[in-house]
Amino acid sequence: MSLFDALEQRGTLALLRFTGSVVVFLVLHLIRIPFVLVAQVLEHALRHIDAYVAAQASRPPPARINHFYDHREEAVRVQA
Repeated sequence: MSLFDALEQRGTLALLRFTGSVVVFLVLHLIRIPFVLVAQVLEHALRHIDAYVAAQASRPPPARINHFYDHREEAVRVQA
């Protein structure tokens, strides 16, 4: 069925509705592309941040941590 056959059988309004729906479909998908790209960039960045934070949090501390008693010599001299 050609375009002119469809126009003759169904009318101009049906052809315009079909063309309009195809145009709306294409426009919506073109509008969607930047949002998908932004979402992919955010996902990539958040994965790297998560990996960095997990590596930092799972590393043992470089020195002994004791918040209740200060082992430095300066702290002992100040109190004496």
